[in-house]
Amino acid sequence: MDTPSGPGNGPGNELGNFLRTRRALLRPEDVGLPSYGGQRRVPGLRREELAMLAGVSAAYYTRLEQGQSANASDGVLDALARALRLDADEHAHLRNLARPGRAARRPAPRAASVRPGVRQLAEAMGEVPVVVLDHRYDVLHWNPLGHALTAGHLAADAPARPAERPNAQRLLFLDPHARELYPRWELEARRAVAALRLEAGEHPEDRALAELIGELSMKSKEFTALWARHKVLSCTSGTKDFHHPVVGSLTLSYEMLRAPGAEGAAQQSVLAYSAEPGSPSEAALRLLASDLTTAAPAPRVEHDRQGPTVR
Repeated sequence: MDTPSGPGNGPGNELGNFLRTRRALLRPEDVGLPSYGGQRRVPGLRREELAMLAGVSAAYYTRLEQGQSANASDGVLDALARALRLDADEHAHLRNLARPGRAARRPAPRAASVRPGVRQLAEAMGEVPVVVLDHRYDVLHWNPLGHALTAGHLAADAPARPAERPNAQRLLFLDPHARELYPRWELEARRAVAALRLEAGEHPEDRALAELIGELSMKSKEFTALWARHKVLSCTSGTKDFHHPVVGSLTLSYEMLRAPGAEGAAQQSVLAYSAEPGSPSEAALRLLASDLTTAAPAPRVEHDRQGPTVR
């Protein structure tokens, strides 16, 4: 297992680690090469086999994997991506690691606050939970339903105070409430680390992002193990399961929408959740919303096959 590393630990090492983990996932028979049976010294493809598939010399590929060859051409990177059967996210990540200067010419700025237009959009979407994040997964804003769904145990105005601003990655790995909120916590953790590694490749000079990765590596063994896999994934849409302390189980769809901004401004993304119409999850979400509009004690909720009911 390689040592967890963030954007500041050297692009060559990150590139080499990524290439090694990707070729370790492929067997010779997966790519039409003879395996000759027997025990192989290393898992997956050998360097020479991958170099042959990509149409480059074994010596050149070795230098590339060792971080000793900069400025690989687009043609070489595309050939490696094809040989390794990388998906679109992995292909983009390979290019970012091989071209760190292109990925980020300057450290990404830290968002001082949510942009007014993004805040207005989040508040207008009052019937769905919304959380606004930057590329480090700092929570810049959440509407009342977004707060109640994802972190009701925290102060509602915490995102407005930079010193207390929650971070979605830190909450997932270090806050015990996350283990209760996400019944499929391991799946959430895998997706979160894969998305964070993709951001690290896009922002290799971001010291704050590197510090977050370092903190999680020191405090969470699960994060350390997942980070070493070098998996990348954009995670812009999908479904999440929740076990909420007030309304119980929900399965919600999510969409991550990146809000365009001026050049040099911090990226801000709108994460919005929704439930299938007529589903028990929609009933639970409405119940959670109604709980926010009254000062009365939260209703006791019982669940049956038809969904949550108020008693």
